[in-house]
Amino acid sequence: MEHLAHYRASVEHRAFRTELLRNFQVSFFAMSRLASFPWTLLEEDLQTNKSSELILDILKQTCFHALCRKFPPSVNYRKRFLTELIRRETVDHAPLDELYDALADVVGAEEKSECYKSYLLPCGDTVSLLENVALISEGTTGLVTWEAALYLAEWALDHQQVFTGRTILELGSGVGFTGITICRSCSPKKFIFSDCHTTVLEKLRDNVQLNGLTEKMSPAVSVEELDWMTVTKEQIKEMEVNTVIAADVVYHPDIVESLVKLLSKILSGSAEGAPKILICSTIRNSETYSGFKQQLEAAGISHHVITGPVRKVFPYNRDSFIEMITLYK
Repeated sequence: MEHLAHYRASVEHRAFRTELLRNFQVSFFAMSRLASFPWTLLEEDLQTNKSSELILDILKQTCFHALCRKFPPSVNYRKRFLTELIRRETVDHAPLDELYDALADVVGAEEKSECYKSYLLPCGDTVSLLENVALISEGTTGLVTWEAALYLAEWALDHQQVFTGRTILELGSGVGFTGITICRSCSPKKFIFSDCHTTVLEKLRDNVQLNGLTEKMSPAVSVEELDWMTVTKEQIKEMEVNTVIAADVVYHPDIVESLVKLLSKILSGSAEGAPKILICSTIRNSETYSGFKQQLEAAGISHHVITGPVRKVFPYNRDSFIEMITLYK
């Protein structure tokens, strides 16, 4: 019995460490807030085992990982991450040389205006994106990934049948996270990324290529400049889309009117019927979001709030109020 109990404890400890390492790795490559890391669990393990083995394993899964060499998070982020690891190293054993060597490498490195964020998919693939370090840059918020894009991607992973074999148009694709995730995991027939800001389109094309998506592969992808104010019903029909998605496009009153007009054109449909439309929003300003719904109603567009839990695949601030709706006439 004692042997069996010891075996069970050993298995549970290995499972605990595997989960802890996975948590650190996922959070590190997505450049999550350092406060969200499971530091307390790490400290408890270090105190119990009096060894730096776990810290070395964390280094191997983060700063020493091949993904970090290819698509590194920002210099400042890696510096702060390593500083936090050093703070938690126990005093009962010699300092871990690898930890200080890693810090020395980033202390002398030059910070850039762009960095990589990488997101690990359940299928084993990774989506890596080149993003701006600043949340607002060059007059746009479209050069970083926002919470609603992550939530919509999680919903897509749980509802892959909505996208499989379909032609999908994404409005306001930004840096491309949601669309790339759907292309990698949901087997669409074709995916059309779109935006209207020149700099965003450049970054979007780079990220699509970075993740190995091309017009000649399956799914076929394209990156299109789409001006919500000037696009015509005929141009939309020519795209022959079955599904339209958008994340975090309802963020300012100035764009709501043009968005609703565009959605009306899309819902005019084709001979095969109107596409399915999914809009996912982080509600930062309730007045702006309410105004959006009011304008939808005035345009004769109804909406239904999609409820139900989704798997927690990606790290982000889940305290944010995110709502996803489907539209119909």
